[in-house]
Amino acid sequence: MELVQQAAETAERFVAPLGRRWEHVQAVAARAAELSDAVPPQDRDTLVAAAWLHDIGYAPEIGHTKFHPLDGARYLREEEWPEVIVNLVAHHSGARFEAAERGMSDELAEFPFEDSALLDALVMADLTTGPAGQRLDYDERIEEIFSRYAPEDPVHRTWVKARPVMAEAVQRTEQRLAAQPK
Repeated sequence: MELVQQAAETAERFVAPLGRRWEHVQAVAARAAELSDAVPPQDRDTLVAAAWLHDIGYAPEIGHTKFHPLDGARYLREEEWPEVIVNLVAHHSGARFEAAERGMSDELAEFPFEDSALLDALVMADLTTGPAGQRLDYDERIEEIFSRYAPEDPVHRTWVKARPVMAEAVQRTEQRLAAQPK
């Protein structure tokens, strides 16, 4: 089965029952497809597949630690998904910052971190898509996250630290897209 189709079906199985999060995941996958020119042609299906799978760790049957990047990556590794997709899911959208807030950096370190065009594009797809699938710019999305989490919450504290770093990933993706021939 084609990688992207398999990822979409896997995501639907685990995330569709979660309601609004399914709308977000579908829109992130569509956004990743739009951004795919920011990565080499051989990586485009990988980007879109990772976008489909990035939030499967929220599924109750997968979410053992309640830290969705780690839970999703562990599940995908067990199911023998390509290592690059497993690692993208593990490290999407500032996961390393949240892992530090939650005291889970050692667990997340099971998965190699690679600062890459693929990860940058996945970050941009996720962080320019709202929780119900609406298109937002990066700053709107971060403000939306802050609106849902109190200042003492680990997610809020994560984004205070991660915001400028993830903004750089979005900017790099925008630059890669702008450099493409028209």
